[in-house]
Amino acid sequence: MLRLAAILYSIIATSLAGTGVIAVLVMGYVSVPAILVAAGVGAVLGLPVSYLIARKITGATSGG
Repeated sequence: MLRLAAILYSIIATSLAGTGVIAVLVMGYVSVPAILVAAGVGAVLGLPVSYLIARKITGATSGG
């Protein structure tokens, strides 16, 4: 499951980080620290999200 979570993390973290950066830019915060914080928050939030999705996929495919 850890392997699946790592693969999902590469997709989910970039999506969340990109969404965070776009949200920050739309709100008018165009400074580098604001953009880096938004990208970092997206990357950190990607960890539990990818783990939960991997767990759901593993549970659904194992017949449970």
